[in-house]
Amino acid sequence: MSTPTTVLTGTWVGDAVHSDVSFKVRHMAVGKAKGTFALESATLTVPEAGLAEASVTAVIDAASVDTKQEQRNEHVKSPDFLHVEQYPSLKFVSTGVKNFDGDEFILVGDLTIRGITRSVELETEFLGATTDAYGAERAGFSATTSISRKEFEVSFNAAFGAGNSVVSDKVEIALELEFTKSA
Repeated sequence: MSTPTTVLTGTWVGDAVHSDVSFKVRHMAVGKAKGTFALESATLTVPEAGLAEASVTAVIDAASVDTKQEQRNEHVKSPDFLHVEQYPSLKFVSTGVKNFDGDEFILVGDLTIRGITRSVELETEFLGATTDAYGAERAGFSATTSISRKEFEVSFNAAFGAGNSVVSDKVEIALELEFTKSA
């Protein structure tokens, strides 16, 4: 029987069509606005030692932001938020794995937004590996984290009422990523 280590050893490429990069942020102090981004590229490298020693790099197309409202999309792309003309992508580069138990672990890495890099920790779950109907080896992961947008100098801060912000500082990020094994 194959273990996840022997199944996963090698280099994997992110499947942008079957991956989801999404975010949520408190809006008007009573709800959460949601949006998605397109995965531009991702590479997962798993050595013979297994997932506990793996590394991943992912690039997100900042201009692909979709909040299901065009005016808000354009505002998020503007210098008030992501400033996509100057910073066309968001990037994550892993630096290590913590608390590995086989299926769940903390993926530590450097996240770059607007040219500013900060260390983040992603609560990650290995969802499994399989050979799909077309013969490609496929692996899936879910990951979540929260960041402070102000730490990345995304400091737009419109206020209303007594101490309320239109958009909160905390941004929740959720990733559903599928990878296919390189030949």
